[in-house]
Amino acid sequence: MQVNRKLSLAKAANNDEFYTQYNDIQTEVNAYLDYNPDVFRDKTVLLPCDDPEWSNFTKFFVTNFNYFGLKKLISTSYAHSAKNVSFAWQPTLFETSNVNYNKDLSQTHGKVFLLDKGKVNTKRINIDNLRWYYLQGTGDFNSLEVKELRDEADIIVTNPPFSLFRNFVAWIFEAEKDFIIIGSQNAVTYKEVFPLIKGNRMWMGKGFSGGNAYFFTPYIEKYGDGVLMEDTGLVKFRNCLWFTNLDHGRRHEPLQLLTMEENRKHSKHKDIRETGYQKFDNYDAINVPYIDAIPSDYDGVMGVPITFLDKYCPEQFEIVEFPGTSIPGVIKNAEGKINGKITYARVLIRKKQ
Repeated sequence: MQVNRKLSLAKAANNDEFYTQYNDIQTEVNAYLDYNPDVFRDKTVLLPCDDPEWSNFTKFFVTNFNYFGLKKLISTSYAHSAKNVSFAWQPTLFETSNVNYNKDLSQTHGKVFLLDKGKVNTKRINIDNLRWYYLQGTGDFNSLEVKELRDEADIIVTNPPFSLFRNFVAWIFEAEKDFIIIGSQNAVTYKEVFPLIKGNRMWMGKGFSGGNAYFFTPYIEKYGDGVLMEDTGLVKFRNCLWFTNLDHGRRHEPLQLLTMEENRKHSKHKDIRETGYQKFDNYDAINVPYIDAIPSDYDGVMGVPITFLDKYCPEQFEIVEFPGTSIPGVIKNAEGKINGKITYARVLIRKKQ
């Protein structure tokens, strides 16, 4: 609960400086490469708001530029003066040692970094091979110049600002681009997001190892026990997911489930063994409070935890909707009751015949 609350507080305060770990990016991207080794071949990848001086996304794609067979890599940074931050800032040697360095623009303008297949004459590519120049504005992803870079790209990969996740998703779909991005688990119930999931236009990625996402943040002192990992200097969140519209193998792995009778006899959950599956007062559906307790032989509608979407196999289940819900396919907390008591949020699913 504390971890979820800390992420909510960070989002509310627009504390969006969270830097993803290199190994987490590598693990996620490998899932798409395993499914389709040519997923990035001859593609232009855009990493918006990812400064290579800080961002592991840029470092990762620069390092693997030739291996992935990329056509072009574009990375943009956001001007420090435009961020809602209080920590001290100064330009890095990477910037100041470049002929393009401009002291007057350094803090107020974003930058764009470019790596072109036809302009790299070495097999060993690193950050020094990037060409860069200052943008006309701050580097805001909604600016016209960054939108033009978006329109040029085939795939967008980043950890967008948590506070702007809805806007960022709309920005991607406006241009109908492929993407791999990070967001809060709570985002699956946003009215702007869930219809995309239900419509099979967006789904969950492979996910963070053990469900734990570790980030570096300049706001490290704001986090306490259970969130701040003292030995690493990172903060840990358990409610972050990868969102994508690129296919990967885990998405097509059906859940291995027991029958309803087997769950009533052998479930590790005491309430399932004792009371079985209760029906909602106001919906023709049963409540399934645990993913591993979803019965394999029930043909009706089931309300399951929103964490189910991280394991959703579209060949196994379909998302259905009932009239009266504010988001078709989801029972929000106050909308569902069992024996007069409000339940947790539930996704409505049915086994495919």
